[in-house]
Amino acid sequence: MAEILGLGVSHYPPLSGRDEDMANILKGRLEDPDVPAEAKDPANWPPLMQQEWGDDDGVAGGAKHREDMLRGIRKVRGALDAFDPDIVVIWGDDQYENFKESIIPAFCVMAYDDMSVKPWGHAGESAMFSEEDEWGGGKPNVWGETRDTELAVRCHREAAKELATNLLENEFDVAYAYEPNLHPGLPHAFLNSILYLDYDRKGFPYPIIPFQLNCYGRAVISYKGFISRLADAGRPLDPPSPTPKRVFDLGAQVARFFKESPYRVALVASSSWSHAFLIDETYRMQPDVEYDKEMYRAMVDADWDTWRNQPLSRLEAAGDQEMLNWMALAGAMNELGRTCTWSDFVETYLFNSSKVSAVFEP
Repeated sequence: MAEILGLGVSHYPPLSGRDEDMANILKGRLEDPDVPAEAKDPANWPPLMQQEWGDDDGVAGGAKHREDMLRGIRKVRGALDAFDPDIVVIWGDDQYENFKESIIPAFCVMAYDDMSVKPWGHAGESAMFSEEDEWGGGKPNVWGETRDTELAVRCHREAAKELATNLLENEFDVAYAYEPNLHPGLPHAFLNSILYLDYDRKGFPYPIIPFQLNCYGRAVISYKGFISRLADAGRPLDPPSPTPKRVFDLGAQVARFFKESPYRVALVASSSWSHAFLIDETYRMQPDVEYDKEMYRAMVDADWDTWRNQPLSRLEAAGDQEMLNWMALAGAMNELGRTCTWSDFVETYLFNSSKVSAVFEP
């Protein structure tokens, strides 16, 4: 019987940039003329948000946020290396990158061959790497790598095909792909997971299976899964994401498949939690930290019923669309009878989203 490791990380794009750019999403909101002045006034912000902003527009706060995130990322990488998997399955969203108007699959197993990707040459707007971006992208990366820098990514097509076959045979109507659709490399949910787990640049030798979930649902085309002006609220929306219950159950089936496979597998949820830029109620200025804390406590307590029974509307109201990536991990851990053996919650108001790292050891 195979062994399975559960992991969770964030793929927050500004982590790849400089400390002085870490708060660029919030700075974009401050430039939006339709955000009321009182919402922009730091005097009206929560105390932690004021502290993070400081007297330098978030530069020192950005440096601290980086270290807070790296604490979890390095812990997860250590657990990954100690486990030494045959395969790393990464659940991630696609923010109008590889899938656009031509097709939006609810689920897609990317059964790719090994790839050579250019992290900075291939990245699109949603990854905040474009050179001209009104809302805060295009800044130099923390590693000093160029647009021509190439990264070798190992993939595991054979196991990906086996996984897709099993899911289809068990009535989960997943799509599959042998090559990228509209994105020349890997969408940032997957690419950043590799870049961040290899933050210290010691190499990432593990073959991956990128597993796309349509987290952005109603906003994936209408808002291109990314930041927009407040005046754009009210655009006609797209059909929704799969429900949390369906994603949870899919994660459980993935666990059942790998449990009977010959592989040592790490199952990775890749995303931050509540995203400020998705919450109109706060003028897209602040995330729903309290809801994140509720879900975090439920995760730590292995209260998987709370996870599985969350209405999609509740996740959307909290800006927690990307929590669906963690919903798949929750379903897998519930199926395996796992509890969280280590976790970290990074609370923030200034830096767009709560960051959670987690380890579920065999």
